[in-house]
Amino acid sequence: MVDIANKTALIFEMIERGDYFVVNRPRQYGKTTIIYSLNRFLNTAEHYFPIKMSFEGIGSDSYRDEAKFIAAFLLRLKRVFKIAGNNGMVKFIEASADVDCISKLDIWLTELITKIGEKVVLMIDEVDKNIDNQLFLDFIGLLRDKFLRYNAGEEVTFHSAILVGIHDVKTLKVKLRPDENAKYNSPWNIAVDFEVDLSFSAGEIASMLEEYAQAQRVEIDVSFFADQLFYFTSGYPFLVSYLCKMIDEKILPHKRKKEWQPHDLIEAVRTALLKNNTNFQDVIKNLENNPDLYEFVFKIIMNGREFSYNPHNAIINFGTIYGILKEEKGKVKVHNRLYEQLIYDYMSSNLETSGGIEIYDTGGAYIEADGTLNIEKAIRRFQLFMKEQYSVKDTDFIERNDRLLFLTFIKPIINGRGFDFKEVQVSEEKRLDVVITFKNKKHIVELKIWRGESYHRAGIEQLCDYLERQGETTGYLLIYDLRKESGRAGEWEKIETGGKKIFAAWI
Repeated sequence: MVDIANKTALIFEMIERGDYFVVNRPRQYGKTTIIYSLNRFLNTAEHYFPIKMSFEGIGSDSYRDEAKFIAAFLLRLKRVFKIAGNNGMVKFIEASADVDCISKLDIWLTELITKIGEKVVLMIDEVDKNIDNQLFLDFIGLLRDKFLRYNAGEEVTFHSAILVGIHDVKTLKVKLRPDENAKYNSPWNIAVDFEVDLSFSAGEIASMLEEYAQAQRVEIDVSFFADQLFYFTSGYPFLVSYLCKMIDEKILPHKRKKEWQPHDLIEAVRTALLKNNTNFQDVIKNLENNPDLYEFVFKIIMNGREFSYNPHNAIINFGTIYGILKEEKGKVKVHNRLYEQLIYDYMSSNLETSGGIEIYDTGGAYIEADGTLNIEKAIRRFQLFMKEQYSVKDTDFIERNDRLLFLTFIKPIINGRGFDFKEVQVSEEKRLDVVITFKNKKHIVELKIWRGESYHRAGIEQLCDYLERQGETTGYLLIYDLRKESGRAGEWEKIETGGKKIFAAWI
């Protein structure tokens, strides 16, 4: 596991100040892990008493009755004190059957905290399952009111309170009843911003790999794999662990030597993307349930569009909350390359099954006797395919799906034997680089729309730079020329520059 002691220490500084705050991050981002770690830390800290609980599992009937809701809350408190071995507090809770409304709970909590005699820190996990319920909002509203009275010197209350969930309860859009319009509710406007980065840095990943390699006696180029894991995941905790687990449990057992090799990570990515885990299901579900977000992400991934990041934009905010989007240098980006690949695969499959494109070619015709991929032959066939298809597809369809068409075409050719990974290059040309790995050989294909001669020359230089960074000497350039009068569709051009060979195919 990644050592998160530094993150715990930063959160403890907030607690020491008496902050109330929300740990809101996407699913499987390490929220619960950090709270467990914080709970252990506070149990050893002098003058602190942590109360960690979740309202998950409270029956729906309890949310319809104030007395039952409070009884469920007290039952969870009782469990905390039982585990702590504090029989006196257990008896105090058992003698509190008359606490059956919020106003009585207010006074009772003051008594409870006074009896404990330490700085009590309340941590409530999984708040998302309760935030559309008025009784729960009343409860955290009570905590807010006690906090405000405490600051005025008129109350005894929790030293610090932490809510944990996907949403930031401070600005939550709440719909209390089916017949109500959605409205903004701020029952937690006392909270300070939570800015601790829960993602893993390359250095933190490296510390995990070093510990793993020593414990399991596995040879690993720690620096390389830490950097590459961060490259693919942007430090998303679940994804880092998922890829490492894939290598350790699915790839390593089939080797003679216990050693991680560079192509193992590519294989782990390829294998992971074929698995139907709950994290990936959430990404797809949120895209499908929000057509505006689907279209927005399509423009970024497939059309190379660039958008300024504005957290007040509803689409951008929704995508960020659920971990699909992020801010990078003032622009909107897909959170990580693994998600980008997942979404591109999904959108490509949608195009296939929707009848937008029919592809009959399989990989056999493009595989050489030694098992390598003849990428030039595949591209030439794609040129012919597009020429045949163009007459039956309108220009708008081609312009929207130009890059996706190639990606959909190449998929059955390499399926099961190779892996294609894409990388958007934001520029005037809105390039899309596709790195196809087949039998450990890389084929780099750049796709772009014709924007004029000067952009074309600049694009060739950029492709040369990209080839250099990838350690390759040969690249392929697919140029979508939508000018019917140019007549260049089907042409094939060899370009040699800067010690690189580039084969340009006009579509």
